[in-house]
Amino acid sequence: MPFAAVFSAALVWGLIWYPFRILEDAGVSGAQSTSITYLIAMLFGVFMLPRIWGEIRNAGGWVVLLMVSVGWANLGNVLAVLEGEIMRVLLLFYIAPLWTIIFSYWLLDERLDRIGYMVMLLSFSGAMVMLWEPSLGMPWPVNGAEWISLSAGMAFALSNVVARRASHLSLEAKSYSVWVGTFLMTVPLLLWQGDLAESVRSVDTYSWLLLGLLGIVIFGVSFAVQYALAILPANRTIVLFLFELVVAAVASYYLANEAMDLRDYLGALLIISATLLSGKLHSSTEIRQTELKG
Repeated sequence: MPFAAVFSAALVWGLIWYPFRILEDAGVSGAQSTSITYLIAMLFGVFMLPRIWGEIRNAGGWVVLLMVSVGWANLGNVLAVLEGEIMRVLLLFYIAPLWTIIFSYWLLDERLDRIGYMVMLLSFSGAMVMLWEPSLGMPWPVNGAEWISLSAGMAFALSNVVARRASHLSLEAKSYSVWVGTFLMTVPLLLWQGDLAESVRSVDTYSWLLLGLLGIVIFGVSFAVQYALAILPANRTIVLFLFELVVAAVASYYLANEAMDLRDYLGALLIISATLLSGKLHSSTEIRQTELKG
Protein backbone atom coordinates (compact mmCIF):
# COMPACT_ATOMS: atom_id res chain seq x y z
CA MET A 1 0.00 0.00 0.00
CA PRO A 2 2.75 2.60 0.71
CA PHE A 3 4.23 1.97 -2.75
CA ALA A 4 0.82 2.27 -4.37
CA ALA A 5 0.32 5.56 -2.52
CA VAL A 6 3.65 6.99 -3.73
CA PHE A 7 3.11 5.91 -7.32
CA SER A 8 -0.42 7.33 -7.27
CA ALA A 9 0.98 10.65 -6.09
CA ALA A 10 3.72 10.52 -8.73
CA LEU A 11 1.07 9.86 -11.38
CA VAL A 12 -0.97 12.86 -10.24
CA TRP A 13 1.99 15.24 -10.04
CA GLY A 14 3.30 14.02 -13.37
CA LEU A 15 0.00 15.08 -14.96
CA ILE A 16 -1.05 18.08 -12.90
CA TRP A 17 1.09 20.55 -14.84
CA TYR A 18 -1.39 20.27 -17.71
CA PRO A 19 -4.51 21.62 -15.94
CA PHE A 20 -2.41 24.32 -14.29
CA ARG A 21 -1.19 25.32 -17.74
CA ILE A 22 -4.80 25.40 -19.00
CA LEU A 23 -5.76 27.62 -16.07
CA GLU A 24 -2.82 29.93 -16.76
CA ASP A 25 -3.99 30.28 -20.38
CA ALA A 26 -7.48 31.08 -19.08
CA GLY A 27 -6.12 33.96 -17.02
CA VAL A 28 -5.87 32.20 -13.64
CA SER A 29 -2.39 32.82 -12.27
CA GLY A 30 -0.30 30.17 -10.56
CA ALA A 31 -0.84 31.78 -7.15
CA GLN A 32 -4.61 31.99 -7.74
CA SER A 33 -4.97 28.38 -8.88
CA THR A 34 -2.78 27.09 -6.05
CA SER A 35 -4.65 29.05 -3.35
CA ILE A 36 -8.10 28.06 -4.62
CA THR A 37 -7.34 24.35 -5.07
CA TYR A 38 -5.83 24.01 -1.60
CA LEU A 39 -8.66 26.04 -0.08
CA ILE A 40 -11.10 23.60 -1.67
CA ALA A 41 -9.12 20.70 -0.17
CA MET A 42 -9.35 22.43 3.23
CA LEU A 43 -13.12 22.78 2.87
CA PHE A 44 -13.50 19.12 1.94
CA GLY A 45 -11.56 18.19 5.06
CA VAL A 46 -13.23 20.62 7.45
CA PHE A 47 -15.12 17.73 9.09
CA MET A 48 -11.78 16.57 10.54
CA LEU A 49 -11.06 19.82 12.39
CA PRO A 50 -12.91 19.04 15.65
CA ARG A 51 -10.87 15.86 15.98
CA ILE A 52 -7.44 17.20 15.01
CA TRP A 53 -7.51 20.85 16.11
CA GLY A 54 -6.10 20.13 19.55
CA GLU A 55 -3.46 17.86 18.04
CA ILE A 56 -2.29 20.55 15.61
CA ARG A 57 -2.37 23.29 18.24
CA ASN A 58 -0.19 21.26 20.63
CA ALA A 59 2.21 19.93 17.99
CA GLY A 60 4.66 22.79 18.40
CA GLY A 61 7.40 23.63 15.94
CA TRP A 62 7.14 20.48 13.82
CA VAL A 63 3.72 21.30 12.43
CA VAL A 64 4.83 24.88 11.68
CA LEU A 65 7.94 23.61 9.89
CA LEU A 66 5.80 21.15 7.93
CA MET A 67 3.37 23.90 6.87
CA VAL A 68 6.13 26.25 5.76
CA SER A 69 8.22 23.67 3.92
CA VAL A 70 5.42 21.85 2.10
CA GLY A 71 3.62 25.13 1.42
CA TRP A 72 6.60 26.62 -0.37
CA ALA A 73 7.35 23.32 -2.14
CA ASN A 74 3.87 23.22 -3.65
CA LEU A 75 3.58 26.90 -4.52
CA GLY A 76 7.17 27.26 -5.70
CA ASN A 77 6.89 24.26 -8.00
CA VAL A 78 3.80 25.69 -9.71
CA LEU A 79 5.33 29.17 -10.10
CA ALA A 80 8.62 27.84 -11.45
CA VAL A 81 6.99 25.54 -14.03
CA LEU A 82 4.74 28.34 -15.27
CA GLU A 83 7.36 31.10 -15.37
CA GLY A 84 10.69 29.45 -16.17
CA GLU A 85 12.41 27.25 -18.75
CA ILE A 86 10.75 23.91 -18.03
CA MET A 87 13.87 21.77 -18.51
CA ARG A 88 16.01 23.84 -16.16
CA VAL A 89 13.44 24.38 -13.42
CA LEU A 90 12.56 20.68 -13.30
CA LEU A 91 16.22 19.75 -13.08
CA LEU A 92 16.80 22.14 -10.20
CA PHE A 93 13.68 20.90 -8.39
CA TYR A 94 14.62 17.24 -8.74
CA ILE A 95 17.95 17.66 -7.02
CA ALA A 96 15.68 16.93 -4.03
CA PRO A 97 17.16 13.43 -3.35
CA LEU A 98 20.48 15.06 -2.50
CA TRP A 99 18.87 17.41 0.03
CA THR A 100 16.97 14.45 1.47
CA ILE A 101 20.21 12.66 2.31
CA ILE A 102 21.29 15.69 4.38
CA PHE A 103 17.96 16.37 6.07
CA SER A 104 17.25 12.72 6.88
CA TYR A 105 20.73 12.38 8.40
CA TRP A 106 20.18 15.42 10.64
CA LEU A 107 16.58 14.82 11.66
CA LEU A 108 16.05 11.05 11.35
CA ASP A 109 19.52 9.56 11.74
CA GLU A 110 18.98 7.69 8.45
CA ARG A 111 22.34 6.66 7.03
CA LEU A 112 22.60 5.08 3.64
CA ASP A 113 24.56 1.95 2.83
CA ARG A 114 26.26 1.30 -0.53
CA ILE A 115 23.00 0.22 -2.15
CA GLY A 116 21.38 3.41 -0.91
CA TYR A 117 24.03 5.60 -2.51
CA MET A 118 23.74 3.56 -5.72
CA VAL A 119 19.99 4.20 -5.76
CA MET A 120 20.57 7.92 -5.29
CA LEU A 121 23.18 7.96 -8.05
CA LEU A 122 20.88 6.15 -10.48
CA SER A 123 17.90 8.37 -9.73
CA PHE A 124 19.87 11.60 -9.93
CA SER A 125 21.59 10.45 -13.12
CA GLY A 126 18.20 9.66 -14.63
CA ALA A 127 16.95 13.14 -13.77
CA MET A 128 20.08 14.70 -15.26
CA VAL A 129 19.80 12.69 -18.47
CA MET A 130 16.12 13.53 -18.94
CA LEU A 131 16.17 17.18 -17.95
CA TRP A 132 19.54 18.80 -18.54
CA GLU A 133 19.88 20.72 -21.78
CA PRO A 134 23.63 21.24 -22.42
CA SER A 135 22.86 24.21 -24.68
CA LEU A 136 21.38 26.03 -21.68
CA GLY A 137 24.60 25.72 -19.68
CA MET A 138 25.35 24.21 -16.30
CA PRO A 139 22.38 23.48 -14.04
CA TRP A 140 22.84 26.56 -11.87
CA PRO A 141 20.08 29.12 -11.20
CA VAL A 142 20.35 32.16 -13.46
CA ASN A 143 16.98 33.86 -12.86
CA GLY A 144 14.16 34.17 -10.35
CA ALA A 145 12.18 31.16 -11.56
CA GLU A 146 15.21 28.89 -11.28
CA TRP A 147 16.03 30.06 -7.77
CA ILE A 148 12.38 29.44 -6.86
CA SER A 149 12.61 25.92 -8.26
CA LEU A 150 15.85 25.14 -6.41
CA SER A 151 14.43 26.39 -3.11
CA ALA A 152 11.14 24.54 -3.73
CA GLY A 153 13.08 21.30 -4.26
CA MET A 154 14.89 21.84 -0.97
CA ALA A 155 11.56 22.54 0.74
CA PHE A 156 10.07 19.40 -0.82
CA ALA A 157 12.88 17.26 0.58
CA LEU A 158 12.59 18.93 4.00
CA SER A 159 8.81 18.48 4.10
CA ASN A 160 9.14 14.75 3.43
CA VAL A 161 11.65 14.35 6.24
CA VAL A 162 9.65 16.50 8.67
CA ALA A 163 6.46 14.56 7.91
CA ARG A 164 8.24 11.34 8.87
CA ARG A 165 9.92 12.94 11.90
CA ALA A 166 6.57 14.20 13.24
CA SER A 167 5.37 10.66 13.89
CA HIS A 168 3.22 11.88 16.78
CA LEU A 169 0.90 13.65 14.33
CA SER A 170 -1.97 11.70 12.81
CA LEU A 171 -2.41 11.22 9.08
CA GLU A 172 -5.34 13.65 9.12
CA ALA A 173 -3.39 16.33 11.00
CA LYS A 174 -0.46 16.13 8.59
CA SER A 175 -2.70 16.28 5.54
CA TYR A 176 -4.60 19.30 6.84
CA SER A 177 -1.31 20.99 7.67
CA VAL A 178 -0.27 20.54 4.03
CA TRP A 179 -3.41 22.28 2.77
CA VAL A 180 -3.25 25.11 5.30
CA GLY A 181 0.46 25.67 4.78
CA THR A 182 0.18 25.85 1.00
CA PHE A 183 -2.84 28.17 1.15
CA LEU A 184 -1.16 30.52 3.62
CA MET A 185 1.95 30.68 1.45
CA THR A 186 -0.12 32.02 -1.45
CA VAL A 187 -1.80 34.84 0.51
CA PRO A 188 1.12 37.33 0.57
CA LEU A 189 1.72 36.80 -3.15
CA LEU A 190 -1.96 37.31 -3.97
CA LEU A 191 -2.09 40.49 -1.89
CA TRP A 192 1.03 41.77 -3.63
CA GLN A 193 -0.44 41.02 -7.05
CA GLY A 194 -3.51 43.20 -6.45
CA ASP A 195 -7.21 43.06 -5.60
CA LEU A 196 -7.82 39.53 -4.32
CA ALA A 197 -11.62 39.74 -4.49
CA GLU A 198 -11.57 41.00 -8.07
CA SER A 199 -9.16 38.28 -9.15
CA VAL A 200 -11.54 35.62 -7.77
CA ARG A 201 -14.56 37.16 -9.48
CA SER A 202 -12.73 37.12 -12.81
CA VAL A 203 -12.47 33.30 -12.85
CA ASP A 204 -14.91 31.82 -15.40
CA THR A 205 -17.24 28.86 -14.82
CA TYR A 206 -15.09 26.31 -16.70
CA SER A 207 -12.03 27.31 -14.68
CA TRP A 208 -14.00 26.92 -11.45
CA LEU A 209 -14.98 23.40 -12.44
CA LEU A 210 -11.36 22.55 -13.19
CA LEU A 211 -10.21 24.13 -9.92
CA GLY A 212 -12.83 22.13 -8.02
CA LEU A 213 -11.64 18.90 -9.61
CA LEU A 214 -8.03 19.73 -8.78
CA GLY A 215 -9.00 20.48 -5.18
CA ILE A 216 -10.65 17.07 -4.83
CA VAL A 217 -7.62 15.33 -6.37
CA ILE A 218 -5.24 17.17 -4.05
CA PHE A 219 -7.46 16.26 -1.10
CA GLY A 220 -7.04 12.57 -1.91
CA VAL A 221 -3.39 12.58 -2.93
CA SER A 222 -2.36 14.41 0.25
CA PHE A 223 -3.57 11.47 2.33
CA ALA A 224 -1.71 9.06 0.04
CA VAL A 225 1.56 10.96 0.38
CA GLN A 226 1.38 11.35 4.17
CA TYR A 227 0.45 7.67 4.55
CA ALA A 228 3.51 6.63 2.56
CA LEU A 229 5.83 9.02 4.39
CA ALA A 230 4.72 7.62 7.73
CA ILE A 231 5.85 4.12 6.73
CA LEU A 232 8.72 4.36 4.23
CA PRO A 233 12.17 5.82 4.93
CA ALA A 234 12.52 9.38 3.62
CA ASN A 235 15.45 8.50 1.34
CA ARG A 236 13.51 5.68 -0.25
CA THR A 237 10.34 7.74 -0.68
CA ILE A 238 12.11 10.57 -2.49
CA VAL A 239 13.50 8.12 -5.03
CA LEU A 240 10.07 6.64 -5.68
CA PHE A 241 8.69 10.14 -6.21
CA LEU A 242 11.09 10.56 -9.14
CA PHE A 243 8.80 8.26 -11.08
CA GLU A 244 6.89 11.49 -11.68
CA LEU A 245 9.46 12.37 -14.33
CA VAL A 246 8.60 9.28 -16.34
CA VAL A 247 4.89 10.11 -16.09
CA ALA A 248 5.53 13.72 -17.09
CA ALA A 249 7.59 12.66 -20.11
CA VAL A 250 4.86 10.33 -21.38
CA ALA A 251 2.15 12.92 -20.63
CA SER A 252 4.00 15.64 -22.52
CA TYR A 253 4.17 13.33 -25.55
CA TYR A 254 0.42 12.75 -25.64
CA LEU A 255 -0.88 16.03 -24.21
CA ALA A 256 1.59 18.58 -25.53
CA ASN A 257 2.96 16.78 -28.62
CA GLU A 258 6.47 16.77 -27.19
CA ALA A 259 8.16 13.66 -28.55
CA MET A 260 10.40 11.52 -26.35
CA ASP A 261 13.88 10.99 -27.73
CA LEU A 262 16.55 8.42 -26.87
CA ARG A 263 17.75 10.52 -23.94
CA ASP A 264 14.26 10.51 -22.42
CA TYR A 265 14.04 6.73 -22.67
CA LEU A 266 17.51 6.33 -21.13
CA GLY A 267 16.67 8.66 -18.25
CA ALA A 268 13.39 6.87 -17.63
CA LEU A 269 15.22 3.54 -17.59
CA LEU A 270 17.66 4.83 -14.96
CA ILE A 271 14.85 6.13 -12.77
CA ILE A 272 12.87 2.90 -13.06
CA SER A 273 16.03 0.94 -12.21
CA ALA A 274 16.55 3.11 -9.13
CA THR A 275 12.92 2.57 -8.16
CA LEU A 276 13.26 -1.20 -8.42
CA LEU A 277 16.61 -1.23 -6.62
CA SER A 278 15.13 0.86 -3.80
CA GLY A 279 13.46 -2.35 -2.63
CA LYS A 280 16.87 -3.29 -1.20
CA LEU A 281 17.46 0.14 0.34
CA HIS A 282 17.68 0.17 4.11
CA SER A 283 19.01 2.86 6.38
CA SER A 284 21.29 1.93 9.24
CA THR A 285 18.50 2.98 11.58
CA GLU A 286 16.19 0.31 10.16
CA ILE A 287 18.92 -2.30 10.44
CA ARG A 288 19.55 -1.40 14.06
CA GLN A 289 15.82 -1.56 14.82
CA THR A 290 15.62 -4.99 13.18
CA GLU A 291 18.56 -6.21 15.27
CA LEU A 292 16.91 -4.94 18.44
CA LYS A 293 13.66 -6.69 17.59
CA GLY A 294 15.58 -9.89 16.90
